[in-house]
Amino acid sequence: MRVLVPLPQADFDPSEVAIPWLLLRNAGIHVDFATADGQRSHADPIMLSGEGLDPWGCIPGLKKIRVLGLMLRADRYARAAYRELLSDADFLHPKRFDELQLQQYSGLLLPGGHSKKMRPYLESPQLQQLVAEFFETLDTHGQHRPVAAVCHGVLVAARTISGKTGRSVLYGKKTTALTWKLEHTAWTLTRYFGRFWDPDYYRTYQEAAHEAAGYWGVEQEVKRALAQDSDFLDVPKSARHYFLKTSGLARDRLNQPAPAWVVNDRNYLSARWPGDIHTLAQHFIDALYHYHPE
Repeated sequence: MRVLVPLPQADFDPSEVAIPWLLLRNAGIHVDFATADGQRSHADPIMLSGEGLDPWGCIPGLKKIRVLGLMLRADRYARAAYRELLSDADFLHPKRFDELQLQQYSGLLLPGGHSKKMRPYLESPQLQQLVAEFFETLDTHGQHRPVAAVCHGVLVAARTISGKTGRSVLYGKKTTALTWKLEHTAWTLTRYFGRFWDPDYYRTYQEAAHEAAGYWGVEQEVKRALAQDSDFLDVPKSARHYFLKTSGLARDRLNQPAPAWVVNDRNYLSARWPGDIHTLAQHFIDALYHYHPE
């Protein structure tokens, strides 16, 4: 069984790539990576080290002193998985978007990342065409292949227009994604209490002066692609472990899903941020083994 993970040229979120790769590999599922030009991708270095997120982070002699950086960077599980990923031949030598063939894969995972270097990946017509095929094409058993997306990866799906309906492939589906609350919190922390010289580091897209706050946040853009706003599912206040799931302070672990929020709608699975990634990956693995591969 093979799964495809498309990547930007730079600055993907290390947690959202390395953790699923590790869990998929351990489950006996082969992972192929792909980039626009077939060149190796690189994780966001700030999310690996945490350097440059504190207010003194622009000073060479002080940038290794981290407070905010330690809180916001990838956790030790993700960093360890990323170190292993760096020895994976398929990661080091990815395929090109234009050589991918749907029939080779049993599923698709769309990771995210928030720096502005993510934009070519989020805006790629080639990638969106492939994503449309995954959503619309049945396998030889008449099944839809599983598709998982997290954080800004949901934007790729939201921007993908179905050739059959002329609407987003997410139209009529339930989904979650990076919420405005989580995105705004990280943005506020870094622009006011940390990376003041680059205050919009946590915003991939920025609103114009006449646009409402959050208009180009992930949540609002995804909602504009859906049949109705209520198809975007955030954690309800009645949910067990509501604080753990919404505070942004807790991340899930293997077999510890309490902080996670994952939405399943038929063959499509979605999650908000790195704090959901173990649980999303496990749900994705279950879906892959439930559906019949080609």
